[in-house]
Amino acid sequence: MKTKNIYIIRHGQTDYNLEQKVQGRGIDSSINPTGRIQASHFYDAYQHVPFDKIYHSELKRTSQSVHKFIEKGIPRESLSGLDEISWGKHEGQEFDPEMHKIYLDTVANWERGRLDIAVGGGESPLEVMHRQKTAIEYIMNQTDESHVLVATHGRAMRILMCWMLNYPMQHMDAFEHTNLCLYQLEYSGHGYRVIKHGSAEHLNDIKI
Repeated sequence: MKTKNIYIIRHGQTDYNLEQKVQGRGIDSSINPTGRIQASHFYDAYQHVPFDKIYHSELKRTSQSVHKFIEKGIPRESLSGLDEISWGKHEGQEFDPEMHKIYLDTVANWERGRLDIAVGGGESPLEVMHRQKTAIEYIMNQTDESHVLVATHGRAMRILMCWMLNYPMQHMDAFEHTNLCLYQLEYSGHGYRVIKHGSAEHLNDIKI
């Protein structure tokens, strides 16, 4: 396979992010004014990249985050494998100490290697990984695409980076992220090389 450059971003800020509400796969929220500014700054910084295709999740906050690229006429496709993890019955709920304890306990179990555990009837990291692998295999099989833009979500991004880079998934929190950050990878047929790691340089000039 020829070299493929993969630009993976998290969506821009939503009101759920701002208000610290649980979002997840079951909440189809929109990016907010700050998220639109972040998306605009990302576009300004990377509009020169000759993207052959855009892939985003089936949740509108990802497609909205790459809207300016779509407006340029770059082909795009939504893939459910890029959706955020499901947090089950906790989705849409406001932050509270009891819920946060459940979250921390779950993350602690993941760090101990219990990657089959899900929160509130949602998805486990292993379940997310399996659907991501289907999506990434599909993307990588498009041999006529050299530069692709992939828009996904925070926890999904951490899981994605682990298995793509052969990193132990129980340490997924090592892959830090912010809204509209970028992980840039290069694939040359023998694995993925990290070019940019959680980069948010394009957001430095934002005044909120």
